[in-house]
Amino acid sequence: MKQIVEIDLPTELLIGLHTNAEGFSVFLKEQAAISLFKDGKISSGIASNWLKISRMSFLRLASDAGATLLQDSSDDYRRETSLL
Repeated sequence: MKQIVEIDLPTELLIGLHTNAEGFSVFLKEQAAISLFKDGKISSGIASNWLKISRMSFLRLASDAGATLLQDSSDDYRRETSLL
């Protein structure tokens, strides 16, 4: 089931960011997915499915945004590398 969230924002914001409503929507979804992933609230798989990008692409986005992709455990390392 698809849910839609409406956000009120001034046109000046879109102009200042050199984007349109669709581009801003994509930006907000990416930022929300990265933030939720960083907080441990969603997995990289859920985030990548939501954004309709590959898991590797999402992990690159998250890493570029400063997310810690692996904890210091060998179990995490094996789990993550097994999916590559």
